[in-house]
Amino acid sequence: MEENYKLAKWLSGEMTGEELAAFQAEPDFVIYENIKKHSASLQAPSFDEDKTLATILASPKKEIKTISLAQNWFFKIAAVLVIGLGLFLGFQNFSSSTVYAENGTLNSFTLPDNSEVVLNSGSEIEYKKWNWSNNRALKLNGEAYFKVAKGQKFEVNTSLGKVTVLGTQFNVKQRDNRFDVTCYEGKVKVTYGDNETIITKGMSVAFEDGKSIAMPEHLAQSPEWLNNEMVFYQEDLKSILSEFERHFNVTLTLKSKDNSQLFTGTIPSENLEIALQILSTTYHLKPTKVSKNEFILENLDAQ
Repeated sequence: MEENYKLAKWLSGEMTGEELAAFQAEPDFVIYENIKKHSASLQAPSFDEDKTLATILASPKKEIKTISLAQNWFFKIAAVLVIGLGLFLGFQNFSSSTVYAENGTLNSFTLPDNSEVVLNSGSEIEYKKWNWSNNRALKLNGEAYFKVAKGQKFEVNTSLGKVTVLGTQFNVKQRDNRFDVTCYEGKVKVTYGDNETIITKGMSVAFEDGKSIAMPEHLAQSPEWLNNEMVFYQEDLKSILSEFERHFNVTLTLKSKDNSQLFTGTIPSENLEIALQILSTTYHLKPTKVSKNEFILENLDAQ
């Protein structure tokens, strides 16, 4: 520090005579003297203030973009909406779709491959839209009529059995422990337990409680229920009343001791009173109206 202080005083010419004589006697003084002599000949480049200012003003200006807080929030909201829409569409495609037909109604709709489906009363179908053309499989609970577009294998799965087709028209009915399939065009394969059966146009198969039921030839061109008729083949009264309840959207209470007789026949389904009268005559019952949508069926012998 002391050496730097003496050097600074010498360069600024502030040393006294005694101090200068002592400094010149030091061995490094010759080096300091040469540095001072050569540095004095150096010149800094001239600085033209006006020229430098003009150059700065003439240079192209870069626009500084700013995003206000409101714009920033707008972009964030837009991003959330886009992501949300993507998730929604993905959920719609990958999740299962369910179609219902409430009691007292029919429901017609088309599948993604334009296959046509008509759901009978009190029935539902569940399927997935995603990759439908390569995986045409659905779940049926109830009864439905299908007009299947040609394409990959088409499967109708129920809790009792499965129907497999390529392109045809057929009806599937699964109610409680009974499973019925009728083919109206083409060919279908019906799987019930370990049993596989191929049926073609006009043929029907039926199973109940694990047993096969021999079915007559079916001459109709489409299911009778599409034309306001209910067709039963060897069905008990309990099953028939359940079908009435679904079709007419009513509640029927049976008060009868003997109802084991099996019924085969066609009952018009446009008018509840007429339908009840036909059924009551067959089973010797008397229908009593309790309210708008509730009836009691009792044995005539009990009157």
